[in-house]
Amino acid sequence: MGKVTLYLDSRTERRMKAAAKAAGTSPSQWAATLIWEKTATVWPSTIARLAGAWGNDFPTLEEIRSEAKSEASREHL
Repeated sequence: MGKVTLYLDSRTERRMKAAAKAAGTSPSQWAATLIWEKTATVWPSTIARLAGAWGNDFPTLEEIRSEAKSEASREHL
């Protein structure tokens, strides 16, 4: 396991400690989790499960484009 030293101003350090405490973890683990999340190369499973969740009420590409054409003329007034 690697070791990293961070230099934080006192306000940022207080905010980090408060966030870690609220999450029920150490500041080190909180920072490690944040770095892991921010550097992820795949979508979290909670987001991936949303794919298709909106059902059939999402407009088709043709519907979107037809609405854009009718709205475009109004924009030029």
